[in-house]
Amino acid sequence: MSSTYGENIRVTIFGQSHSPAIGMTLEGIPAGEKIDFAELAAFAARRAPGGQAYATARKEADQPEFISGLRDDVTCGTPITAIIRNTDTRSRDYEELRVVPRPGHADYTASVKYNGCQDYAGGGHFSGRLTAPMVIAGGICRQILEREGIQIAARIASIGGIRDKGELTEEVLKKSFPVMSDIQGEKMLNRIAEAKADGDSVGGIIECTVFGLPAGLGDPMFDGMENRIAQIVFGIPAVKGVEFGVGFAAAEMTGSENNDAFLMRDGRVETKTNHCGGILGGITNGMPLTFRAAFKPTPSIAKEQDSINLETKEAVKLVVKGRHDPCIVPRAVPVVEAAVAIAVYDAWLGRRKETKR
Repeated sequence: MSSTYGENIRVTIFGQSHSPAIGMTLEGIPAGEKIDFAELAAFAARRAPGGQAYATARKEADQPEFISGLRDDVTCGTPITAIIRNTDTRSRDYEELRVVPRPGHADYTASVKYNGCQDYAGGGHFSGRLTAPMVIAGGICRQILEREGIQIAARIASIGGIRDKGELTEEVLKKSFPVMSDIQGEKMLNRIAEAKADGDSVGGIIECTVFGLPAGLGDPMFDGMENRIAQIVFGIPAVKGVEFGVGFAAAEMTGSENNDAFLMRDGRVETKTNHCGGILGGITNGMPLTFRAAFKPTPSIAKEQDSINLETKEAVKLVVKGRHDPCIVPRAVPVVEAAVAIAVYDAWLGRRKETKR
C-alpha cells in the first residue's frame, strides 16, 4: 500500500486534509516502551500550523488522541493508533479546484488516477496536512532511539537561495527557527516575507544528521539505508530531491578526494572525513549519517496562473484561494526528523533481530 512504510515496524497514514480526522497506525513497537507525551506534544507543535508569520493561517492544535496500543503511557505490544482531528477547515475555498487543477500540485494527476472521485478539498490525501500523523509516529520512534543514544537533528540549510552558515550540530534543536546562523535566518525570514507580499512562494533545502548510530545498520542493494530513508522522505509532499553526504558534488571529485580515509580513535574505527554521509554499501559505518532534502516552492500561490478546465477543456486563469504557506520549509524540519527516525528505528530493530540469532 502506498500509504504504508516499514519492514520491522509498519507505519500507515490515513485521512484527508479536510476529513473529520487524520491519523496513523504504528505496528511492531515492542511492549514496555514509555512515551513522554509532553515531549511528543512539543515535537508536534514545531510542525503545527497557525503559529508563525511565515506559515498558513489555518490553526490546528495537532494534539493526537490515542485509541489503541498504550496502557498507562507505556506501549503494550499491539498496534498504536492515534487520530488528529481537523477543526479549522474551509472546504469552500477549494470548490473551483474540482475541475481546474493547480499548476505544480497533484490536483490533475489525482483526478486522472481516481477518475474524478478524489477528495480535492485542501489537497485531500496529497496534502502536507498528512505529515502531522507522520510526526506523531516519528516522535515515538525518536524517543526510543534517544534512549539508545541516537540523536536526530535537522536544520534549514537554505531558503530561496539564502544559505545557512556553520556546521550542523545538536545545538540547533534549541532554536525556534532551526538555523546555525541567526543572521542568515533573519535573511531567510525576510525572503519568505517578500515572496508572501508578492503573492508567491519559495522553496529550500533541509539538512539532517543522525548522531550516535552504530556501524552495521542497513543492507546492500534495495534495503540500504539510503533506500530506506529516501523512500520515506519522498513521502513528504514537496520533496523533489535527496542526497547523502556530499551528494552530487562527489561526481566532480577524484577518488582520492572523495574517499574517506580510515583511522582508529579511542579504540573505534572512524574516518577522517565524512563525504559518504555515514553510509557505505547501504550500511552505516558508525559516522554521523547526513543527508539533505530539497523542497519545491508551495504550488498554491496568490499570483494568477494558467490552467485548464478539465470538463470544458478550455484554457482558464486561476487564482488560488485558501490559506497556504509561502514557504513550507520551516515547518517541514520536524517532519524530516520524524521520517528519518522511523527509517532508522526500523533498521535498528532489524539489526537487533540479526544479532540475537
